[in-house]
Order: sequence, then structure tokens, then C-alpha cells
Amino acid sequence: MSLMIPGAALPNIPWQKRPAGSSELVWRYSGNPVIGRDATPTSNSVFNSAVVPFRDGFAGVFRIDDRRRFMQLHTGFSPDGIRWELTPEPISFTPECPSAGSFTQGYDPRVLWLEDRWYVIWCNCVNGPTIGLGYTFDFREFHQLPCAFPPFNRNGVLFPRKIGGKYAMLNRPSDNGHTPFGDIFYCESPDLRHWGYHRHVMGASNGWQATKIGAGPIPIETSEGWLLFYHGVLTSCNGFVYSFGAALLDLDEPWKVIARSGSYLIAPRELYECVGDVPNVTFPCAALCDAPTGRIALYYGCADSVTGLAFCNASEIIGALKQGY
Repeated sequence: MSLMIPGAALPNIPWQKRPAGSSELVWRYSGNPVIGRDATPTSNSVFNSAVVPFRDGFAGVFRIDDRRRFMQLHTGFSPDGIRWELTPEPISFTPECPSAGSFTQGYDPRVLWLEDRWYVIWCNCVNGPTIGLGYTFDFREFHQLPCAFPPFNRNGVLFPRKIGGKYAMLNRPSDNGHTPFGDIFYCESPDLRHWGYHRHVMGASNGWQATKIGAGPIPIETSEGWLLFYHGVLTSCNGFVYSFGAALLDLDEPWKVIARSGSYLIAPRELYECVGDVPNVTFPCAALCDAPTGRIALYYGCADSVTGLAFCNASEIIGALKQGY
């Protein structure tokens, strides 16, 4: 398979070769966790966060639960994607229309470059969980658009370009609690403010993804389709277990699934993934991709406490998906 990935080279992508003797499609960074829970003076935990290339290095929006256990979003910067300096103060969003949803508490952000600015998507808390949208030009000042949907909704993930002339987003309708169900849906918008034409993409299946699923990092465009990493949840006798896999979506009609993981790519195994504020969680939120080589660095939340880093290659993942992995 000769895979083509539109986009820029990312020669400084954080990277570590697959360990000798390993056949894993996705392998963990040996220095995990890459961000610990005490990354700011008042942080209780740092997890489920988004990272993007920025200037000569990397920037991101990070979920930090503080020692009051308030869910906040902070910025962070890194020269290499591994050594991070997070801002002690949370992001302050300037709302376009405060009555349509201002920031209260927020969590699980995703970030992407779309047209002429960086967009931030997160789970906002406005009369219940819903999808918050905002943007920045410099990761210093942030502006907030109206909430995309009424409650209850989570895991909003924008596509990095228009599809059929419309902005596109994946999302997961939910409830006001720790949702015991959830499928991935697709919707579109002419202006990032009015959303409709909802379509079902895929639902919970069996095994590691039997209870619910949700979109993860921003989809990666390839010549074979949109490569989507997503999390899946099973309900064990000891509660939820969060793992993640991948799917390949049609380029022009992304609600059509070409292939999908049967086996997980990563599941809670290491101590930092199994022990924490919420045990047994691996939750991907960001993917850096070097287009010429297909190398991918994945950032994922671990046990709702710290941030992990893992690596893979797009052609290997897509090849495995198409072979029924």
C-alpha cells in the first residue's frame, strides 16, 4: 500500500523506535508519563489533553483538575513535545455571545489548525455537559463561540478541513452522568455556529468497546480515508475500562466506515494507566503526524491522572485495519 498523507512535514515530531522484539502496532514512550500530575503548583492531575505543532516547537491545551477538583483548561508549550511548561493560570475565554454559553468548567480538549486559526473543542459545562468551541491565534488570547449543541454531548472532534463545503464534527450524545452508553455521530455546519444534518457513524460493539465509544484525536486525512483513533469502554466487575483503537472513514462521506478495530491498540496495562483517580483508563486526545513518513505520536490520558505518549505508523495502522485487525 502506497499511502499518501496531505500536510506538512514534522521533522521534530517526538519519536521513539519500536522496542526490539515488539510487534505492537502502537508502542508506549519509555519515559511515560510524559506529563505528571504536579505540572503546575495547584494541579491535582493533568490528562486528556491536546497537542499541536506551533512555531518551532509545540503548544497545547491541557485538562488540569485543580486541588479544588475544578476542571480547567490551561495552555502549555514545549520545544520537543516531551518537556512541557504549563501555564499556572487557566485559560480565560472571551465569549462571542455569553447567553449562548460561556466557560464555566471544561475538560477533554481537542485542538486543530483550521483555515486561519487554531480551534479548541472541549466538553463545556453549561446546564450539563455540551460541546464548547473557541479559537486562538497565539495561544495567549482565546475567544469562545456559542456552544455547538444543547446538553448532553461529549467528545466533539472537528475535521481539519471542510467536507462538501461544510465544517464537520464528530460527537457523542450522552446524558448528565457518567454515561453508560454512547455512539459516534457526524454533523455539519455552514459557519461553526449552526449544526445539523446529523448522521450515525458507528456504535458500541463488543469486547473492549461494548459499552460506549467516542472520537479521540482530530482525524488524519490519508489517501485511503480519514484515520480516526477512538476510545472504547467495557463494563467490568470493577467498573469501566477505557481502551483505544482506530477506524478508517470515507474521505467524502465520513459517516461511512471503511474499516474498524476489532482488537484494541492500547488498553490499560502499565501502573500509571491502571492506578490513579479513575483506574484503568487510556484515553487518546491528540495525534501529531509527520506527513512524509506517516509517523504518529499519540498523547493520551492515563487513569485520569497523568498524560502518556505512544507511537505508531499510519500505513501500519491502516494496513492492519483493512486486514481485519
